[in-house]
Amino acid sequence: MNKNKFYTLGVLTSGGDAPGMNACVRAVARTAFQEGANVVGIMNGYEGLINGEFKRWRNARAVGGILRLGGTWLQAQRSKDFREKHGQREAIRNMNEEGIDGLIVIGGDGTLRGAHALAEQGIKVIGIPASIDNDIWGTDMAIGVDTALNTIMESVDKLRDTASSHNRAFLVETMGRNSGYLAVQAGISCGAEIVLCPEFPTTVENVAEVIENAYERGKNHAIIIVAEGATLRTTDLARELDKMDVGFKTRVTILGHVQRGGSPTAFDRHLAARLGIRAAQALLNSETDMMVGLRGRDITLAPLTDVTTKTRPVNMEFYNMVRMLAQ
Repeated sequence: MNKNKFYTLGVLTSGGDAPGMNACVRAVARTAFQEGANVVGIMNGYEGLINGEFKRWRNARAVGGILRLGGTWLQAQRSKDFREKHGQREAIRNMNEEGIDGLIVIGGDGTLRGAHALAEQGIKVIGIPASIDNDIWGTDMAIGVDTALNTIMESVDKLRDTASSHNRAFLVETMGRNSGYLAVQAGISCGAEIVLCPEFPTTVENVAEVIENAYERGKNHAIIIVAEGATLRTTDLARELDKMDVGFKTRVTILGHVQRGGSPTAFDRHLAARLGIRAAQALLNSETDMMVGLRGRDITLAPLTDVTTKTRPVNMEFYNMVRMLAQ
């Protein structure tokens, strides 16, 4: 008899969506079915767990056709109630009534904190990192990051065409309230003159000097990447730069939520599959209160106690590369 015949695994996505979440749900479900377990999809994240929004899938075909889809097929909501003990108790009660033996949660830092809270109350749970900010400790890369970076790169490449045509300096705002990872990596990939991010504060005068230097060196445009959490706000910075004689007139483009959308890249699909498979296997082997992650080329497990109390810093080496390459 298959040891997992009577095991029921639940899976949800929570927090901000990230390209590749659906590929990960697919990998989790199909691994569980392959191992003989039952699978329940939970709609609307932790809010759906509180409200009992469960879909019991009959077989692996239930998750067919979602591999290439962006967003999250299971949908996601931020849940204020789940932050409180009463909300968590209601979620646990619903899981018990549905017969869910273990839970896999896919999302960012807030999602993983929720997973750890459940684990502390006796629920078997494994987390999977999915966040375009790539600020989660315990993994080199989270699901969705590569797709978001490609979206930024394609957008900046197009903006460079019009910037060059009209001798403009473009301030391009990326996502990243608390982390400048996207901005820094985009700065390298897109040949930016300077990157502004929360980890490395700068001044208007410094930005103006960099743009003026680009103009004096004969460049016909300048690209400045600004993380949304940078100390200098994008629109305010543009206003200040236009008061100075830096050679270029400035324009602002805020990429916004377009960075979250789109069909996941091959890298994100592959990463999602590896993390989903390992997470399902870990849960079915009674491992709990852990997060699967990519370390080097290997898929590893990290305790959620560490994941939820540490942050993944932006590499200073990458930040310095932007200036080095902006010649």
